[in-house]
Amino acid sequence: MKGVIIRSTGSWYSVRSEGDVFECRIRGKFRLTDIKTTNPLAVGDVVHFEFDEKDQTGVINKIEERQNYIIRKSINLSKQAHIIAANIDTAFLLATLADPETNIIFIDRFLVSAQAYKIPTIIVFNKYDLYSESQIAYMHELFSLYEKIGYPCIAVSAATGYNLEALKQLMHQKVSVFSGNSGVGKSTLINALEPGLNLKTGIISDAHSKGKHTTTFAEMHQLSFGAEIIDTPGIKGLGVVDMEEVNISIYFPEMLKTLSDCKYYNCTHTHEPTCAVKSQVESGLIAPSRYASYLSILDDSDETKYRQ
Repeated sequence: MKGVIIRSTGSWYSVRSEGDVFECRIRGKFRLTDIKTTNPLAVGDVVHFEFDEKDQTGVINKIEERQNYIIRKSINLSKQAHIIAANIDTAFLLATLADPETNIIFIDRFLVSAQAYKIPTIIVFNKYDLYSESQIAYMHELFSLYEKIGYPCIAVSAATGYNLEALKQLMHQKVSVFSGNSGVGKSTLINALEPGLNLKTGIISDAHSKGKHTTTFAEMHQLSFGAEIIDTPGIKGLGVVDMEEVNISIYFPEMLKTLSDCKYYNCTHTHEPTCAVKSQVESGLIAPSRYASYLSILDDSDETKYRQ
């Protein structure tokens, strides 16, 4: 039988096949080649399995090649990665400018990871109803910055319903993933899009203005308006895994356009003379905030400063 993993809780996988859901395990020492991850399978993977009618359980024995996937660094094993989801059509990165405020470097780190794994990304500024006039003005500045680079942006409010129909259109007939820091309202927004799901939501800690985790595992949901969504756990720090220092700049679209103008082919855009990237930062053609994010990724040992 063939199906799609819609839920993973560690040792068990829920696989949807021809409208039914089967609980499955993996066969023996199931490992993927060339990918060092803490989990061999993820939500969104297309797998083949055998189902035992007597035990009412299945055994996964094959995985089809992934179209793409997105990862984060393992919390306990810094040199290994954890696959969040696979075979994604669009990643929706949820950010908020109030209650809590999303760190811009976090946004850029996510975009770099998504770019590296060929996942189109749309930035969703949630909780629009809470923004002050100055925050709305800042949001429009971010719209201008990211849309110029090539990342569409949309402002929404789960509380008031603002722009939810427009968001549904962006999701239609696609497998989407909602990601972002805890507290940005992923589950609340999904509930607003599809009230019948009744996903568990959390509250914001008054002491730290950060969200408490409510989603403990990834899960794919079929939505009534012709879309599928993978709800993911809140991400405390999205690491950039397995990237060579010299290659990081190619995942910044605005930098990629100018790399050939650098004097040195292996320019790190930090100290080298005749660097086209630094020249464009100085002239304002590349945003200083994007360049700061690039430097923070180069200096990954300081990554914890930018976690939320």
